[in-house]
Amino acid sequence: MTLRVSRGGTKSLLAGVCVAAAMPPWGWWPLAFIGVAWFHLTSREAGSRRGAFGHGAVFCLGWLLPATAWMWFISAPGWIVACILFAVLHGLAESVVWRTERHVVLQPLAHAAVEALRFSWPFGGVPLASLAISQAQSPVVPLIRVVGVIGVTWFVWQAATYLATRKRRFVAMSLAALVAVAVAPTGGAIDGSPRVRVAVVQGGGPQGTRAINTDPRVVHLRHLDMMKGITTADKVDIVVWPENVVDVADFATSTEFVEIADEAKRLGVPVLVGVTEDAGPGRFTNKQVVIGADGALGDGYDKVRRVPFGEYIPMRGVLRAIGAPVDQVPTDAVSGTSKALLDVPLGGPTISGDDVDTVRVATAISWEVFFAGRVNEGVEEGATLVINPTNGSSYRGTILQTQQLASSRLRAIESARYVVQAAPTGFSGFISAEGDIVSRTRIGEAAVVIADVPLRTGRTWYSRLGDAPVIIALLGAFALVSYRSRKRGGEPTRR
Repeated sequence: MTLRVSRGGTKSLLAGVCVAAAMPPWGWWPLAFIGVAWFHLTSREAGSRRGAFGHGAVFCLGWLLPATAWMWFISAPGWIVACILFAVLHGLAESVVWRTERHVVLQPLAHAAVEALRFSWPFGGVPLASLAISQAQSPVVPLIRVVGVIGVTWFVWQAATYLATRKRRFVAMSLAALVAVAVAPTGGAIDGSPRVRVAVVQGGGPQGTRAINTDPRVVHLRHLDMMKGITTADKVDIVVWPENVVDVADFATSTEFVEIADEAKRLGVPVLVGVTEDAGPGRFTNKQVVIGADGALGDGYDKVRRVPFGEYIPMRGVLRAIGAPVDQVPTDAVSGTSKALLDVPLGGPTISGDDVDTVRVATAISWEVFFAGRVNEGVEEGATLVINPTNGSSYRGTILQTQQLASSRLRAIESARYVVQAAPTGFSGFISAEGDIVSRTRIGEAAVVIADVPLRTGRTWYSRLGDAPVIIALLGAFALVSYRSRKRGGEPTRR
């Protein structure tokens, strides 16, 4: 199939741009509904299956090219290829439902299924700039604790098509969503409502830097200097450092370990530190480790979901053979295998006066916060708090950073837990279990942010059920509606 952009295709492209503008950092969330509704009306003008493919593809390009422009700083060709790949998938989805009876129902189901695919393929999933991210600040977002990201994607698409064509059904759908949110569990405080005082250390520094061009010792010292500004009078219970701000051959025998351990002992609190270590020729590990209040090395979690083309190069040999700049990522991260969880022993009673021996912390490192399953894995094991140590210093602008912060908000609501985000150059901050940003740093600044965080328990419906029921319902509904449409026979319509 070839992509042909007609006048109608231009409308679909602009509809996609509307969806992009709903994403952070712009964040005009109603435009997601407007963009999808406009695309729905425009796509019905397609005069052929090939034309329908074109409408779907250019809509996706208008959406993803601006909303994922940060990928330029990893790989400009990779950014273009990824957007074209997903455009083809959305084009195919639109061509499948072209002029079908019940197009108003089948179109949201088909495109939501494509978005579900993006969460697992290729390279383990590339769930960037999803419709759910665009709704992180909207009244729709509480629905995520019922049906998750994929369910919210379908809801936005279906609600937008009804808004354009059948407003009574839009109202009915909205009321049903309100009822579901009202009755869905939201988690709760642990008996006695214990709180811990958490300090996040952000060392600051310039954006747009790469690890191969950065002195790791300088990055470490920036964070160490900021931590030295924390005193015992601050009464913190836990200190969190960002992802991979310590880059050494062997952390346990390094000067960096000794320096951080001395600070942990000075304050009498555990420190959670992002560490990159050598793991053999051409390989490294990316982990978050616990240094106890006594300065001893404690629990650790190795990042499981690696960033393709950022932390490893898929098909490195093939790409090198055709001249791709694979040396910009000279070594490949080793994927971890452990649960996304850290056990953090405390040095004494918490800020609330409670004797909590150990805090279980669900740990999603950087990219992993885009995947609900990584956080939920820790919650399933009894985590009462979530952390997202990250490093966005390689990218200019704030597209990625704001979308990651939005993803942290989604994870907070899904898990009914506070999320602590720590980044070397921003954004660092605290997100409540309701998805509200309690505090946040600025990009590039050196800062320590401190907040009292309640430890929470309980599970949402989404936390217990995951994505499988939603995906099965989408596919089942698509098959059922398609079958009934064919069984009735007759000339296809575009209703």
